Amino acid sequence: MPRPVKDDSQRMALRPRAADKARLVRAAALKQTDLTKFVMRAALEAADEVIAASERVALSERDTQLMMTLLDDPPEPNARLLSAAKALRPRAVRLKRGRGEVEPA
Repeated sequence: MPRPVKDDSQRMALRPRAADKARLVRAAALKQTDLTKFVMRAALEAADEVIAASERVALSERDTQLMMTLLDDPPEPNARLLSAAKALRPRAVRLKRGRGEVEPA
């Protein structure tokens, strides 16, 4: 579970080793941009990749076919599922009342 982010300012402090900073400065110069823009662009691209990877599931061909079959023709709910759904209903209603939402009919 990701930790909540505490955003208390617009600044970020990085303390790279001298050799690492020199590499970043050189790369930024080669891209004809300043260090801040270079680092932000690279960091945001990496962040986008991490977020995208965490939000998708890759299935094999076999698993994709199984999923499609289950979606097209779902099995009947068993006793454990019915029991879990029954136990969850009162909790979901309590949560909705606490937020002031209207309960479904």
